[in-house]
Amino acid sequence: MAMSEALSNQEIQAAWANLAEEVRTGVLLTLRMGRPFGSHVPYVFGKDWTRAYIHVSRLALHTEHLLHDSRVGLFVSEPDRQGKNPLALRRMNLQGEAVLLNTDVPDYARVKERYLGRFPQSAMMFGFADFALWELRLEDVHLVLGFGQAYLATATTPLHWTHQKPNTKSVNR
Repeated sequence: MAMSEALSNQEIQAAWANLAEEVRTGVLLTLRMGRPFGSHVPYVFGKDWTRAYIHVSRLALHTEHLLHDSRVGLFVSEPDRQGKNPLALRRMNLQGEAVLLNTDVPDYARVKERYLGRFPQSAMMFGFADFALWELRLEDVHLVLGFGQAYLATATTPLHWTHQKPNTKSVNR
């Protein structure tokens, strides 16, 4: 396959699902005094990439940031390995809004169960008063599967991936 040959939506969705399953943590990007602030967090996705859930302490800086400004990013990347080109790592960059998931909403129990299925060691933290589930309502995703294999999608059509073709125009500065 040529580097710029686009994959089908089904192939891209399968590649996204594999990455989301293989990599259990990402970098949560919040805003701190108007600047990006990254925190390493475990996450679970909903039925597709448009919803992700994190379970974080209210005492953490990133939670303070979310309470002040709900705009958020989540960056997930396969781990770098010896012998692999780090620029070709599979990765996704998602942007959206974070909303505190109250315990009385119908989805709370389902999300908690899903989260504990992936992170059983977190059961004790659900008993701590300072921990809460947050729903990341993601609007855009940029998925990179390797060189020449970058795709974009939006929440309005989450399973429709657009191949981001390389810009062939040269820029003179």
